[in-house]
Amino acid sequence: MPDSSKLLRYVALAAVLSLFSFVPGFLPAAHAQDHLVSPQTLQRQTQAATATRQQNIQTLAKFLATPMAEQAMRSAKVNPVQVRNAIPTLSSHDLANLAARANKAQQQFSAGFLSTGMLLVVVIAIAVVIIIIAVH
Repeated sequence: MPDSSKLLRYVALAAVLSLFSFVPGFLPAAHAQDHLVSPQTLQRQTQAATATRQQNIQTLAKFLATPMAEQAMRSAKVNPVQVRNAIPTLSSHDLANLAARANKAQQQFSAGFLSTGMLLVVVIAIAVVIIIIAVH
């Protein structure tokens, strides 16, 4: 009789294990496959983030490279070269934020909603923020 009891335990264990194999998410390997990102998707996301970052760097550099912006920075005793060199050191979040502000200021200036004096204040503010963030 002891052999049939062992056999019964093995059969019961096998039944329980096979039951759990049908429960979604129970097995770690099956669960892990649900959260994997394909290498192609990861590469596309990385390329998109890099392209966005480059665009934001160009937007800020172009905004701060205008003669009016350089003159405003010099009059505020801010080195334009130092500001331009600090732009790539900013985080992607800070770059996006400052690039959006620069775009908005340019659009408002072009539309006549922002005076030259106010645009110069925006330029100086952006330059100072870039330097402060880059130093810290």
